Amino acid sequence: MDQEEILNEAVYSPLVLEFLAVAQKYCLFVEQIDRLEKNKIFDGLSKALPLLYVKGALLPDIEAVDISQNEKYVTAEQWQDVFNDLREKIGNDDEYWFNENDNPDNELVKGSLSDNLTDIYQDMKDFVLLYQKPVREAKKVAVWEIKKLFFSHWGFRIVNVIKVLHYLLYGEYNDRDSGDFDDF
Repeated sequence: MDQEEILNEAVYSPLVLEFLAVAQKYCLFVEQIDRLEKNKIFDGLSKALPLLYVKGALLPDIEAVDISQNEKYVTAEQWQDVFNDLREKIGNDDEYWFNENDNPDNELVKGSLSDNLTDIYQDMKDFVLLYQKPVREAKKVAVWEIKKLFFSHWGFRIVNVIKVLHYLLYGEYNDRDSGDFDDF
């Protein structure tokens, strides 16, 4: 396979490279969270997470042949450090209640912004580091894995976090109770 054929592979497509850039920026943002005020954190996340979600939804289907290339880089200790930093910054706004679609009793479940954001961080950081390996098969596995995790893991977490962030940032503009929608 010559250089041009390699670069035309889906693993090097603009969709993958754009996702990589957004994932890297998200990781850097989370890693510098201790330097930011809570309102800046919420504002930044409210812009980054929808973009991450859209870019994740657009990832191409890639067949990974050698799954042995899959590696995890974020350790339990690193996850805990990121979680603690986020929880400290988010403070009283960390916990929220939501309704899981697969909950047959329609009961509310307690969620944590810090937990969800750290899980998203772990998936993104593992993806970024695996994709940066100078082995084409590792890049394929990275894209294959992150797309699979989009469906089962971090996509759901982004949706939950965006809802909470929207309320925290713009809840004062909620006029459902004011009757302004009665004319529709």
